[in-house]
Amino acid sequence: MNITQQAVIIIADDDVGHARLIEKNLRRAGLSNVIQRYENGQEVLDFFFRRGLGPHRQKDTAYLLMLDIRMPKVDGVEALRQIKEDVALRKLPVIMLTTTDDPREIERCHLLGCNSYVVKPVDYDSFADAIAQLGMFVSLVKVPEIKDQN
Repeated sequence: MNITQQAVIIIADDDVGHARLIEKNLRRAGLSNVIQRYENGQEVLDFFFRRGLGPHRQKDTAYLLMLDIRMPKVDGVEALRQIKEDVALRKLPVIMLTTTDDPREIERCHLLGCNSYVVKPVDYDSFADAIAQLGMFVSLVKVPEIKDQN
């Protein structure tokens, strides 16, 4: 990845309002990265594993995944498990976004390889602040590009 290339941010969240709020506050934090959104874990897996007719990840591109846990079809924890088990994808930074602060869920996600776990505050202002801080964090993170194993 050259120095001017930014990671593509993938937001996987079935709540359209949450996804828009995340994107808006990442922009407010100064991020100009390309942002793509998916509504369920299956769409995210199809994107990263290049299955189906939808968009697929591009070779030698850096991605950062913001993954909601509670989603239809395939939940975020299962999507995380499949991504982290794949040799080509395991370095993909994954930030879990969820409304639950259950310590067992947090532990499970970290054991599966998530890089960060952010609890979505119920209150709008708190949520906006949390995403703005996340945006500052993302702007500092060096993200490896995904190399295909051939």
